[in-house]
Amino acid sequence: MSSLSSYKRLLKTKPFIRFVSFFFCVTVAIAVSLFIGKKNTKNPVISSIDPPIASPEEILTIRGNNFGNEKENSYVSISNSRITNSKYISWSDSEIIIKLPSNVQDGLVTVITQAGPSTPAFFANKSSIPTTVRKDPKATVPIIQNITTESGSEISLIGQTITISGINFNTSRGTSKVYFSANKETPSENDFIAALPTNYDYEYWSDDEIKVRVPDSADSGFIYVETDRGKSEPYPLQISFPAGKKIFSTPRTYVLQTSVNLRPETENTDALITLYMPRPQVSTFQPEVTTSAITPEPLIQDDIFNIIFQDSLDKTVNTNTTYSATNIVKTYTISANIIPGKIINYSDKTKILYKSYISPDKGIPSINPKVLELKDSIIGKTKNNYEKARQIYMHMVNNFKISALTDPNSTSSPEDLISTGSGDAYSFAILYTALCRAAGIPAVPQGGVLIDTQYTTKNHWWTELYFERYGWFPVDTALGAGLEYSPFTEITDRKNYYFGNIDNQHISFCRGWNQIKSSFINSRTVKRPRSYALQSIWEEARGSEANYSSLWNAPAIIGIY
Repeated sequence: MSSLSSYKRLLKTKPFIRFVSFFFCVTVAIAVSLFIGKKNTKNPVISSIDPPIASPEEILTIRGNNFGNEKENSYVSISNSRITNSKYISWSDSEIIIKLPSNVQDGLVTVITQAGPSTPAFFANKSSIPTTVRKDPKATVPIIQNITTESGSEISLIGQTITISGINFNTSRGTSKVYFSANKETPSENDFIAALPTNYDYEYWSDDEIKVRVPDSADSGFIYVETDRGKSEPYPLQISFPAGKKIFSTPRTYVLQTSVNLRPETENTDALITLYMPRPQVSTFQPEVTTSAITPEPLIQDDIFNIIFQDSLDKTVNTNTTYSATNIVKTYTISANIIPGKIINYSDKTKILYKSYISPDKGIPSINPKVLELKDSIIGKTKNNYEKARQIYMHMVNNFKISALTDPNSTSSPEDLISTGSGDAYSFAILYTALCRAAGIPAVPQGGVLIDTQYTTKNHWWTELYFERYGWFPVDTALGAGLEYSPFTEITDRKNYYFGNIDNQHISFCRGWNQIKSSFINSRTVKRPRSYALQSIWEEARGSEANYSSLWNAPAIIGIY
């Protein structure tokens, strides 16, 4: 009898033999499956980390491949310490963004997936790197010796100019800044905000004297000067809030990606394209903006308003090239707490902030006859600037109907809202800004996006007013008029809330109109009048044969914490 026949007979007559055979087959199948799975799963590979030297709580971007599209059970290890789940901002197969823990140490960075660990990269904690000790730091580090206020009082006011006397400030400002203790609902000794050149805060700078306006979100505490040579010791500063003190609360940080796809339609042998991609703007309610990634390498990445790409259109016909930027933006909810009766008229109308935000410009039709006539009919003989602003607001939200966003290529103008009685958020914001300027109230439109509870974005516009001794005052006429919107926290009385308050779901890409000059003579430019930034040029093509199509994608939320 053959061995096979004997084995078959045993299978039929011996239950134990059947069990052992079944167990053996299952074991072999599992082993083969694991072996095949192991071979088909590729180990993660780190190609770069950015930045390789950073401080705790900063953002670290890890680039490479085979990370997996979802984090699941994978993780990042730095110096053999596993990064906790709360520190991950985003995870994709080729990029991981994390916020460094407060106790991060120097060491190897490794990505671990079910396929195993990646090749390591080295990370260094900036705070632990030894620095050369200066023999005489007082010879270079800025030193504050005295501070005087515009009024001569020992207490400063928001918007008031203070004079900082000292040494080693540098002969011109350059990238130097003055920092103030920050106004936060739950402040800490490390919370500081910088005076902003975009708010015209810096009036004069020399090696021994600085004149700077107390910025909108400053609080009593300390002030210091930072130059390329170091920081001064903090100097005490008291600030009074006679017209009310805002509350900055519930901070929220978004990872936001902007992108545009470009596709040549025909051969473009001599054509050149320039793209002006708006970047989120630092402001009172949006004090922290960081650009973490830009692809491909831009022509100019440190422009204050745009990331500027420039590329040849001599590419394969009908193939897409994507230009993108990833920004990390921190926003706050602002509660007004204003005392209307304490708002005074402007004491010095020669200041650049007043003149800049009271005058008509290409985007704000504040001297249009229709605008002037409507302004007069609304405010009459009202003198108080707060009351003027509120009367204009209530007239608009009660008498004009808010509609969905019109065609971005529409030729209608914001002042058409006066005759038609209906318009989109863009028309509401621009008309309100124009009416306030016509009434003598400094006002600036904001362009950006709203983020709903599904973390999708839509283009949006609103206004900020400036009141002396109080600061910037947000007004969202479209939301006050009932624009459809899903906030994270339900607001029961939107009409009153959005006059002076703003939630942390607004992201601003511009403050006012950005008039961009053409880079080339006889170039072709593209405008996007109702998009998420108020600027004159978005694309500029040079070359007689430039023939292409472009798609600007809506800003996308790729992370939130």
